[in-house]
Amino acid sequence: MYKPGSQGTVRIIGGEWRSRKLPVADVPGLRPTTDRIRETLFNWLQHSIVQASCLDLFAGTGALGFEAASRGAVEVVMIERDREAFNSLQQSVEILKTEKVKVSQADALNWLEKADQSFDIIFLDPPFDQNLVHETLEQLMRSSCVKKGTLIYLEEKKQSTEQSLPENLEIIKQGKAGQVRHTLLELS
Repeated sequence: MYKPGSQGTVRIIGGEWRSRKLPVADVPGLRPTTDRIRETLFNWLQHSIVQASCLDLFAGTGALGFEAASRGAVEVVMIERDREAFNSLQQSVEILKTEKVKVSQADALNWLEKADQSFDIIFLDPPFDQNLVHETLEQLMRSSCVKKGTLIYLEEKKQSTEQSLPENLEIIKQGKAGQVRHTLLELS
């Protein structure tokens, strides 16, 4: 079991697990989506999240996936490559005693190549310093994870160069907060 040490916590802000604090591994570059951005995102998703099947690629702290499960998603699949972050996510699943969140330790792009399930909502928040957004969106469009109507939440550094979106993806909502640009896309 993952041993709490110098790690921090992330707080669930709404739903069944509101105000619960979950451990966050002390991993360089790992940053939870802020409460302010999560509140905005889940306001955008309020009519779509209940009974949704969600994928949290680059799960990191698990803030987005656990928030989705707390707010009524029926299933959340989390993908995280880093061993320490993965262990922390597993510990959170045990703390919450939930079976609707499944965590896999894998590289997100490699996992997408083998994925055989589609999702209603996909959270895409790759490490800011690795410039993975465009490559991941392209890989996602080639995977079986998306279907018509799939919503994709994208979080990236505000200063990132805006690149063209893959065909059939349209921007539904977009915002900026602090150093972050967050966008909700839909596959048409």
